Amino acid sequence: MEAPELTTTLGLLRWVGWAQMKAGQDWVRARELSHEQAFALGFLEANPGSIQRDIAQMTRTSAASVSSLLQGLERRGLVERRSDGDERSKRVYATPEGIQLITGFEQAMAAADEIILAPLDQTERDTLHALLSKITDHLPRPSRD
Repeated sequence: MEAPELTTTLGLLRWVGWAQMKAGQDWVRARELSHEQAFALGFLEANPGSIQRDIAQMTRTSAASVSSLLQGLERRGLVERRSDGDERSKRVYATPEGIQLITGFEQAMAAADEIILAPLDQTERDTLHALLSKITDHLPRPSRD
């Protein structure tokens, strides 16, 4: 089956979004991580000592799913759970190895963005940005809910 021809404006925007998403997925897969694992490591880097419930809320999954996810990361030495005095509530930390593994994601995505925008000169980039800003000014903002 052939890929559909993308000729509508929004179809072309979806294609650009797909290219960005694929670049991110390829970067994560090269580190033998799932999207969820990479997201959890990034969250723990920014929020060390989070509890499992925090991670479940942020990833919009169940505590059981997060437990399984963390077990896989623990086996690889990428996260550790510590009691920190309360045995009932363990805190989760990304290890230095876990943080090292995901270091560079933002730069990889910036490089992907540069590849996507390479055919445009700076004036064209500014025009595209202005037009997309004009469109998105009237749209609801994405939320974490």
